[in-house]
Amino acid sequence: MALSQPTDTDGPVTELGEFLRSRRDRITPDEVGVNSYGRRRVPGLRREELAQLAGVSVTYLTRLEQGQSQNASDAIIDALARALQLDADERTHLFALAHPTPEKRPRATSKPEVAKPGAEQLLHSMGDVPAVLLGRFNDILAWNRSGHLLLAGHLDYDAPSMVEDRPNQLRLLFLDEHTRDLYVDWTDEVALAVASLRYVAAQFADDRRLAELVGELSMNSPEFARLWAGHDVRLCTSGSKRFRHPEVGELELGYEVLHLPEGNGQRILTHTAEPGSPSFAALRLLTSAS
Repeated sequence: MALSQPTDTDGPVTELGEFLRSRRDRITPDEVGVNSYGRRRVPGLRREELAQLAGVSVTYLTRLEQGQSQNASDAIIDALARALQLDADERTHLFALAHPTPEKRPRATSKPEVAKPGAEQLLHSMGDVPAVLLGRFNDILAWNRSGHLLLAGHLDYDAPSMVEDRPNQLRLLFLDEHTRDLYVDWTDEVALAVASLRYVAAQFADDRRLAELVGELSMNSPEFARLWAGHDVRLCTSGSKRFRHPEVGELELGYEVLHLPEGNGQRILTHTAEPGSPSFAALRLLTSAS
């Protein structure tokens, strides 16, 4: 008797499986040249269609999604990435999920993160350049005076040193009205922040603090829950942001994210304005305030 084909709901699905499913859901058969037959429950690719495009069996793909195949070759993962038309960040994320390397990953711990002294010293040497030192899950480990004035002047300057109750960039974005009002393009900002967290999360999947943060934000913010369920992934490195600051009005600032070479997830976020621009004048006014 022939065995029935696995369906998209057969068995438990891992983080890898959820990511693959989310990417399947966003691609139509027409986009990848697949002939579509029969009634479709969703517009995206079926599991068997992805398997065909990647050159693997449906059974193998199902086992991979359920975490039952830990030795998938780079060639198979690369074939899946090509079939799903993943960008560079998504491809890196897929490999991280498919090939976790616990021996290279910082050991999960319940201890709060500590700011790297050299990074904090660099932060404070930047003067009027607003800068923030972020932990792997967006805890604000330190900021210089300019960074504090730009991003969270309504909070105590010493808040990052309060280890058990230090501010977290994601909590501020989703749960703090002052921070929500600060970003002109708040919707884009939170989408980028969640996609960046997804990217980092694959490297620190065993850390209990990640689960606690995701659980807290999912319970308290429908916007976060929706974005997290979307599985979008992006490594945040540079770009521009528009601010609506309560003291100096609107600013358009470029940002750069400097990832520390130790690979511990800590990074420095800096903001600058184009010299001679109204934003440059507004930023100078803000940072020169007593």
